[in-house]
Parts: sequence; C-alpha cells; structure tokens
Amino acid sequence: MQKTDRYRIAYITLGCKLNYAETSTYERMLAEEGFEAVPWSKGADAFLVNTCSVTEHSDKKSRNIIRKLHRQNPDAKIFVTGCYAQLKRAEIEAIEGVSKVFGAEEKSLVVPTVLDIMRGSECCGRDLGTFFPAYSSGERTRSFLKVQDGCDYKCHYCTVPYARGESRNIPISEIIPQAEAIAADGIKEIVLTGVNIGDFGKTTGESFFDLIRQLNDVDGIERYRISSIEPNLLTEEMVDWITSGTKFLPHYHIPLQSGCDTILKEMGRRYDTAAFARKIRYIREKTEVPGGPKVFFGIDVIVGFPGETDELFMETYNFLKDVVRPAFIHIFPYSRRAGTPAAVRKDQVQDSVKTKRVQMLEELCETLYGEFIESNRGVKEKVLFESTDKNGMMEGYTGNYIRVSREYDPELIGKIVDIII
Repeated sequence: MQKTDRYRIAYITLGCKLNYAETSTYERMLAEEGFEAVPWSKGADAFLVNTCSVTEHSDKKSRNIIRKLHRQNPDAKIFVTGCYAQLKRAEIEAIEGVSKVFGAEEKSLVVPTVLDIMRGSECCGRDLGTFFPAYSSGERTRSFLKVQDGCDYKCHYCTVPYARGESRNIPISEIIPQAEAIAADGIKEIVLTGVNIGDFGKTTGESFFDLIRQLNDVDGIERYRISSIEPNLLTEEMVDWITSGTKFLPHYHIPLQSGCDTILKEMGRRYDTAAFARKIRYIREKTEVPGGPKVFFGIDVIVGFPGETDELFMETYNFLKDVVRPAFIHIFPYSRRAGTPAAVRKDQVQDSVKTKRVQMLEELCETLYGEFIESNRGVKEKVLFESTDKNGMMEGYTGNYIRVSREYDPELIGKIVDIII
C-alpha cells in the first residue's frame, strides 16, 4: 500500500480500561502510517469509536455518539468496534455514516481495514485474529496492559461472553516484550487488564500466577496493579507471593455482585459470601501490619437483580457494612440484557427501587471511603506523581490507591516519592 496524504483521525473510547488499551494501540499503529490524532470535537477525516455494551444505557450512548459524529462531519468515515459492535452489528450498520463495523474476532483487522478504506481500497482479505495484543500509551506514569480477553463464565446477567468471546490469551513470552516496551518509554506502573484476567492461560497452558511472577522481573517497571480479578481465581498462593515483597501493590478490585447467597446463586456466580469473606480476611491478615498502609478493596455490586427483595438487598448492604468494609463500592443498577437468562425473568425490580438502593450504597460508600482515608492518615507511603498541573498542584496515587496532592514540581513527574499521608 502506498502512503498518501496525512489523515486526521479522532478516537472515542467508551467503557472499560481494556477498551482504552485497545484504542491506544490502534492510535499507535495508525500514527506509524501517518495518521494524525485530533480531538473529536475539532473535526476529522475519520472517527474510530470503541463502544461499550455493559448496559442498555451504554448501547444508547454509543448510538448517540455515532450519530453526533456524522452530523458534525458528514464526509468523515466512521469505524466502530467494541462490545456493542459485536452484539448489535446490524443495528450499527444501519446508522447513517458508518463505514465499517468490527466484531470481537476482527480487532486485528481494524488498522489494515482503516488504511485500505482511507486509501481508496475497500477490499481487505486478511485472516481474522483470535487475540489482539494491546497496551495504552501517552501517559508518563501508567499504562494499561491487556493480558487476556473473553470470558467462559456466562453469569446470568452478563452479555460480555457474547461480546468478547471465549477466554483466550497470547503466551507470556509475547507479553513480556510489551511490558519491556512500556518500560522503555519511561513508564513506571502497569495495570494488568482483561475481561477475566485470573483465567489467563486457557489457550497457552500457563497460569495467571506464572504471568505475574515473570512480569515482576521486568526491569524499569516499579509497580503493578491488577485491574479486576474474580474472588475464586485469586488464590492464597498468589496473595502470599504478592505480599512477600513484590512490585504488586495492595490494591485489589474484586467483583462481589451480591452479598446475598440467594442472589449469588441466581446470578450463576462461583462462590458464596462465606468464601468471599474468607478471601478478604486472608488478604488483610497477610498484607496489613501495625502502623502500615491498609489494603484498598474496590468491590463491584449489582443492585436490583431480578428477585432481589428489600430483605435480600439488606443482606448485601449489611455484608458490605459489617463484614467486607471495602474502601470503595462500584455500584451498578441491574440492566436487562437481551439473550441472558435474567432478562426473561418475571420478577424484575422496578427502576425506582433500584435508584433508591443505589443511593443507599452510594452513601455507605462515602462513609467507608472516608474511614479508609482516616485509617491511613499518618502512614508512610510511596506516591507516583503525574504530570498534570492543576492550579499549581500535582497529584499522584499511593500504592493502596489514595490520591494525594502537593505543590507542582516538574522534577517529580513520573517519580515515586515517600510521603506521609
């Protein structure tokens, strides 16, 4: 293919950090072909939209953005990928202005197809890829590294397995060079991301534990975070190793979804509240020492799952308040998704009830987060400072994910500094 004029392309990413890592990789690859990234609001020759479909609201937001882009610049090409593109391909193809839609198994086709279409050839006869390697760039402190894709769990409320496909990954031997490339850019922290990263190794005969042990040896990377991991896949052996003095931080994002065993069973989850509580307790016992930082737990919770009565919801509320006591609760009102077992149930919960329960958990989250901050006050921690200047101040995160600020000092950008919280 011959390179022609320099094209201006805008990237719009919706949803999770996995999408963010993939979009960033598309951007790097197209930049190598002479494409200039521009803000979507400034107009462009092409738009690449990476969509989300975790809720009906996500679908609607994706549709509205695509239509807005076409109204803003009717001559531009619009390329659409992501979970909504996989689940509702025909719906997106029917939107005026859309040039090409890419499903879950076509991620490796995005860049070559964009090149072909923008350069005048709409024929792209390339083989489909089963895994699209990706990591984010453009930040001076942190990169999101995709290590896994897809999910085999098929929880009764979730369309992600249909949008992302089966659990799969590339070998560790191909991931390590990506981490080394991130380190070569001067980035100090990597966040491991995927759909169900604890399931890593399904296609290569390896394990997530194998992966993190080898990543720990990459020179130049000083800190790792695990973006989200299922409680049944975070083993005690892993926790013991992480707390033995590795680069992995005391920051765990663990989906609970419900603190009620009745609802967990109806959801098709693979643990009960007793097992979840044991895992949280074990991590705290192994990680926390007197006078040291507390473990940050971010917990995902769905409210208003079909059949969740007030009494069953209060089991979740009290489990969070009295047993788990996380630093933060990520709250999601249940969204009815076509094709899932939960969507056809007759005992749907009213939206007004969901809203009330969300509010209750938001208030609980505010209380628990405040208590977490206070429990860390006076503790010595390490902060990786970021480059943004906000009214003469700069910010960064401690190892256990507390955001702190200080007077702006360009000498501290990208450096890890000891502070007292």
